[in-house]
Amino acid sequence: MSTNYFTGIWIDVRTPDEFNAGHIAGAAHIPYEEIALRIGEVTADKDAVIHLYCRSGNRSGIAQQTLLAMGFRNAINEGGYEALVQQHS
Repeated sequence: MSTNYFTGIWIDVRTPDEFNAGHIAGAAHIPYEEIALRIGEVTADKDAVIHLYCRSGNRSGIAQQTLLAMGFRNAINEGGYEALVQQHS
């Protein structure tokens, strides 16, 4: 897997079981339902580029919309974990 692509802030918004089964090295784990309450554990910088992923892109899309509504200007829905791994390996 190309590690250059996976620099910066990455947040896995899947369940703990999904995260434990495999995740991007260095990614924070915040289930999408908790993103509004826990984003401060990762960053308070509203201009930070935040990469979000889940299994298929649905939950990371919800997390992205939540962060955008909170004023985080660079929240990016990267889609599903498996596709990311295949695309950047």
